[in-house]
This record gives sequence, structure tokens and C-alpha cells, in this order.
Amino acid sequence: MKKQKISRKRRSTFGRKLKLLLVLFFFVAGGLFYIIFHYGFDPALLAKLSFYIDLANPSVKIVRVEEGLRKEEIAQVMADKLGWDEKGKLSFINAELALNDTNAEGHYFPETYLINKDATPTEVSTMMFDEFSKQTDKILKPATKKSKQIINQDAVVTIASIIQRESNGKGDMKLISGIIWNRIFSGMKLQMDATLQYAKGNEQNGWWGQVSPEDKKIESAYNTYLHTGFPPGAIANPGIAAIDAAYNPQKTDCLFYLHDKNRQIHCAKTYEEHKKNIDKYY
Repeated sequence: MKKQKISRKRRSTFGRKLKLLLVLFFFVAGGLFYIIFHYGFDPALLAKLSFYIDLANPSVKIVRVEEGLRKEEIAQVMADKLGWDEKGKLSFINAELALNDTNAEGHYFPETYLINKDATPTEVSTMMFDEFSKQTDKILKPATKKSKQIINQDAVVTIASIIQRESNGKGDMKLISGIIWNRIFSGMKLQMDATLQYAKGNEQNGWWGQVSPEDKKIESAYNTYLHTGFPPGAIANPGIAAIDAAYNPQKTDCLFYLHDKNRQIHCAKTYEEHKKNIDKYY
């Protein structure tokens, strides 16, 4: 009889503890998701709340990937969150080899992800590539046959990556896109500093170092001061706004632009006008 009472008591205690844990889980998870939806699923806010996600579900990590990073930088972000070693980072960076692709740069879609802590680099890269396809499918694309021939996805991703690095936010992306396409259609060199940054970037000296006049002589296929047309591929991983801008550029007669010290954009139709802008804003 005593054993029965003790057994019931243990079951009762265990039941109370289980209920308490369930209540705590739903309280934390419910509060988190209320905040997320109340504030419009703000990725930055979600990233800040990663501690609570980990508390509610320790097997899941929340990882925020910013727009405009190189794949090497994204690999480091993932390694920091998921505990990858150098081999894991290298596997992520070379994901195109596993997928029989040529260059995956530009397709690691920047977003806030919920990732299983034991996910492999291949699984994470595949998740990001799938998200890229899902998001870009929503973009309104040029309808004419001629446009489709010129503005193919590879070209768009390359241009979008340059837009992402060159712009001062969404506000000037479509104008920069219009200028880039004008230069392409005019047979001009793109002459974009961001491509020089990509060409010379490295882990030791920084991925996005300041450009000097000497950098314009760098022997690289990505040097758009030396070579006409598109660089071989994307120079970063652009967000949806930059990709949309690449597909849907603003109509403009401008061929040149600069950002002043306050990061406001100023464009010009001729090089003479551009030189005046340089004198005026610098």
C-alpha cells in the first residue's frame, strides 16, 4: 500500500513538472511569435531574440544573413552559429561542386533562417538556394523576347550584386541599375569600385577594403575598369530589392553617378557633367 502511494506521488510530481515545462515552453514561444507578428516579422528583431528561440527549442538556431555579403563571409556567420570547423566552412563555400553548378556566389539568399543545429553545410546551402529560387520567382520580369535574351538570370544576379554593394539602400537601387544597363548597352566599361573590392578582397586584409587608384590596374576578370561587359559572376549575395532593381531598372539617360559625403546619389549624362559633380560634391 505504501509503495502504491509513493508511486502515485512520484507520478503526480512528474506530471506537475511536465505541465510546468509545457507552460513555460508555450509562454516563451507564444510571447516570441506574438512579438514577431506584432512587429511585422522584422528580421533584425528576430535575430536579437535568438536567445529565446534557443530557450524554447535548443535544437534550432536562428541565423541572420545580411544582404551584400560574399559567400566566405556567410560561411563564417554560419560557422559561428552552428559550430562548423574550417572543413565545414570550405564545404559551404564550395557548394556548387556538390550541386554540379559553376558558381554559387549570388545565390545564397540573405534572410533570417531557423536552422537545425546539426544541419550540414550542404543542407544549409541548399536551403539558401531554394529560398533564392522561391523569392526571385515572385519578381516581375521583362516580358519581351528581346529583353529575356539579354536580361537572363545570370546577368541579373551579377548586376544585382553590384547594385547591392554600390547603393546606399533601396532608394537609389533602380537608378543605379538603369545606369549600369545603359553602360552595358552602350558598350562602355562598367567601372564599378565594388568589383575591384571583390577582386582584391581576402580574409587577412578585409573582404571590402577601400579602393585606391592603383587597384584599377589589378589583373582580374572582375576588374571592370579593365574589361568591358559583365564580370564572370556575382560579387556578393544580393537581397530581393537589388534583384528586383536589376530586372526592372529606372529609365534614365545617365551614364555616371557618385554618392556625396552624405551618401546622396548624383547622376550625370556625360563625363563632363560627372566631373562637375565631382568638383561640387568632393
